[in-house]
Amino acid sequence: MKPKAIVYSKLPEEVLEYVKGHCDASCFDAPDSSPGSPFAEALKEAEGLLGAGLKVDAALLDRASRLKVVSNISVGYDNLNIPEISRRGIMATNTPGVLNDTVADTIFGLLVATARRMPELDRYVRNGQWKDSRDDVQFGLDVHHKKLGIIGLGGIGEKIVQRARFGFDMDIIYHNRSRNPKLEEQYGAAYRTLDELLAEADFVCLMTPLTPETRGMIGEREFKLMKKTAIFVNGSRGATVDEEALIEALRSGTIWAAGLDVYVQEPLPENHPLLSLDNAVLLPHIGSATRETRLEMAWTAARNLVAGLIGKTPPNLIQAK
Repeated sequence: MKPKAIVYSKLPEEVLEYVKGHCDASCFDAPDSSPGSPFAEALKEAEGLLGAGLKVDAALLDRASRLKVVSNISVGYDNLNIPEISRRGIMATNTPGVLNDTVADTIFGLLVATARRMPELDRYVRNGQWKDSRDDVQFGLDVHHKKLGIIGLGGIGEKIVQRARFGFDMDIIYHNRSRNPKLEEQYGAAYRTLDELLAEADFVCLMTPLTPETRGMIGEREFKLMKKTAIFVNGSRGATVDEEALIEALRSGTIWAAGLDVYVQEPLPENHPLLSLDNAVLLPHIGSATRETRLEMAWTAARNLVAGLIGKTPPNLIQAK
């Protein structure tokens, strides 16, 4: 008898067929965990969970007594209560590595688009405002030969550093839980305390995972430490930033601009204050959203799930800390 699994995110057809070849899979477009719902009923028998974003906490696990594997289609896993999952002997997995280059492309594109005001100037042209190319309303800021400060230096962060150093001749400073001598040697990067980095950098790029320590780590105090010409880019999680403080920093000119791919509330509400700010470039959390990468992420997550359900150690097992 095949193990029972729940697929709660849309998968490419070939990946779904692979899962169904190894599992008795129940598919849901949107998981409804309310008591008596089809999803809640399927949880009672499920040995595997495959998808992105579902909050897997003690309350959900109490209703999934047969669960063996939780496979996240994401490199981040702040939706998973890893200590609780591990305590119950359940394996949790993610999809690291596969999306590093793609997300780095997005974040660097966001950095350039913000500095050169590309979305704002696109609207300027479309609205018929382009009358004179000498008009300094079109001016942005250079990216090349500036100083990039990166906070959080995982696999994606290193790819961003690579693009900055060799593509744009940028000087690199970084802040991380631990120093990275290899990166310092390879890219000429220099370690800084958080406050030093904020004060020195022309571009501040936040790429930390969301943890209790990083929640709200950039707020009013931190924005005031930055240069008035600084550009802040967030590719981590929305909750790593005090969003109200960011909005005030943009409105008041405390910093020059921000490029964002993540937010506290996603999707952004129609009346969100960020939507009215010309010095904020906003993406809809699409860091890894290319056809090739999303396909590879789905395959990685599916293989993690199947490996765990057939008694093997998944390739991308998350270790409890």
